[in-house]
Amino acid sequence: MDIQSIYSLIKEDMTSVDAMIQARLQSDVVLINQLGHYIINSGGKRLRPALAILCARACGYQGDKHINLATIIEFIHTATLLHDDVVDNSDMRRGRETANNLWGNEASVLVGDFLYTRSFEMMVEMDSMRLMKILSHTTNIIAEGEVLQLLNCHDADTTEESYLEVIHHKTAKLFEAAGLLGAVITNSSTEIENAMSRYAMHLGSAFQLVDDLLDYSESSETIGKNIGDDLAEGKPTLPLIYAMKHGNEQQAQLIRTAIEEGQRDKIDDIITIINETGAITYTSQAAKQEVDNAKAALAIVTDSTYKDALLALADFSIERTF
Repeated sequence: MDIQSIYSLIKEDMTSVDAMIQARLQSDVVLINQLGHYIINSGGKRLRPALAILCARACGYQGDKHINLATIIEFIHTATLLHDDVVDNSDMRRGRETANNLWGNEASVLVGDFLYTRSFEMMVEMDSMRLMKILSHTTNIIAEGEVLQLLNCHDADTTEESYLEVIHHKTAKLFEAAGLLGAVITNSSTEIENAMSRYAMHLGSAFQLVDDLLDYSESSETIGKNIGDDLAEGKPTLPLIYAMKHGNEQQAQLIRTAIEEGQRDKIDDIITIINETGAITYTSQAAKQEVDNAKAALAIVTDSTYKDALLALADFSIERTF
């Protein structure tokens, strides 16, 4: 099952999610409509809402609350993107100009806030304290992850453990919530809830590891951003951390200086070092281990086409080039 087949399986549900996104994005404030629609329709894969739908369906869900949950998750994700691009001073995302580059930092931050608060309005409407607790905790953990990443920026002494903590907070946590909530709304057993939660958490970690890998192994046309953006922002991701640890003194110093000063001018040399030290292979293996852990978590879930799609999605996370 390829990625097109996965999305075809949930086409009707995703159409409903898209309709709800457009409806709940509406505001009397024109700028919110303009900027919000720009970022929401900027070519994203809707991966997190798709994950929530697949997990709910894999647990046998037959209602329509999964559409609301998927929309809430997409709003939270989009809000983090708006804030991320401001913090990172990014000018390109998914091959398009970032919202902050077009409308300014102030507007991007405030529309991000609007999306957060709209998502919480929708949580309240679902009238479930359990859902509120999971999503509010998730949002808080994501915010902590953003701060942790900020603290690591330009710090060449960042450890692999610290890096992994950041990606768990910043990326994997929202995946985890999407998986867990898909089970919660079906009133699944604690064992199934834990299985879906673990699956999605490991899936999110794999996606982030591959994202960090692509920054040093693919062209900007492929990944939809400028190659070496992470380096320019001083982010010590796993390929850099490993290359510094296993390169010679001169190689390690070159990467250290680039991280501390946010330099992209030595990107070709650094990519060479990353390849020579085996950092690409190491990061790929780390992502593969996350995928193996994700697939293993689904062992207790009843077989179905939706479970097959979840397994295929795990494979896609490390095979993709975007």
